[in-house]
Amino acid sequence: MNSNDKWIKFAQDLQLLKENISLKALNTFGIEAKAKFLLPFASVIELQEILASDLFKNNEHFILGGGSNILFTKDVDALVLKNEVKGIEILNEDENFAVVKFGAGELWHDCVLWAIENKLGGIENMSLIPGTMGAAPMQNIGAYGVEIKSVIESVEAVEKSTASLREFSNLDCDFGYRESVFKHSLKGKFVITHVILKLTKKHDLKLAYGAIKNELDAKGITEPEIRDVSNAVIAIRESKLPNPKEIGNAGSFFKNPVVDNDLFKTIQANNKDMPFYEQANGIKIPAGWLIEQAGWKGYLNGNIGVHKKQALVLVNYGNGKGENIYNLSQQIIQDVEAKYGILLHREVNIL
Repeated sequence: MNSNDKWIKFAQDLQLLKENISLKALNTFGIEAKAKFLLPFASVIELQEILASDLFKNNEHFILGGGSNILFTKDVDALVLKNEVKGIEILNEDENFAVVKFGAGELWHDCVLWAIENKLGGIENMSLIPGTMGAAPMQNIGAYGVEIKSVIESVEAVEKSTASLREFSNLDCDFGYRESVFKHSLKGKFVITHVILKLTKKHDLKLAYGAIKNELDAKGITEPEIRDVSNAVIAIRESKLPNPKEIGNAGSFFKNPVVDNDLFKTIQANNKDMPFYEQANGIKIPAGWLIEQAGWKGYLNGNIGVHKKQALVLVNYGNGKGENIYNLSQQIIQDVEAKYGILLHREVNIL
């Protein structure tokens, strides 16, 4: 038994390593799926020891964060590694900015609240997004006109093949709309352990997107602070999106498509009230609007369906099967493409 396998034995003795374990409580869809093995890691060193072990080398593996961006369609015949790297540390600061290092296992919304408590801005528009900090750069999460790429200083990750720690600059991450290098050329090759954000002390509030300004006006707030923006976003999201603790879901199931100007004009000609947002690479049309116009909003089939308030969200009302939710998403994709000529892409990872 090598030293790394002794660490695995240590994990077994502490009952950290579990076999044939349900993942139902570890995914926000609430889908029943069993993992061959489940093992958490709480530090870079623990992860490196796992990567060097026979347990890792002899099994397929899967990295699990908050489980908020995944749909299980079957049992996971693999070693599931649960990222529980925690910690928040201010690395350096001046009168304008603070550079803060977050553990990848921290819940994203908790990090937003921490920033607000410490009067640090730049991520308040992304309040209440489910999931962990580690998933944030991978997905380049965003909401209400702000993406995390605008505040990322760097990302630390461990390479699976060598167990070496590497730092990626913002440029290295090659961010795009809900995309990063970790979803393309480096997909499956690294495990994100820490994310370093450059947060503001003098804030440039983003109020133009969505209903934020309307929410602030309704509350009589004329000179908002970052906490006010966060509260407005929370109120908006809670009014439209189901709480995963009450109704199983993974938030936005589809990406908002960006189309060229010709297709946009063709669709707009018959849909004068269609919402849209001009982008550098085309026109963004809300996927939720397309799905709703196609008649899927509120759709119900047994225990699964499309949320009655937000067509972008597929839901599990209890004991639904992942394969049925996947099949529903496929029906929606085909229907929207047939009606509008737009191919929707899933934001949720399918396993």
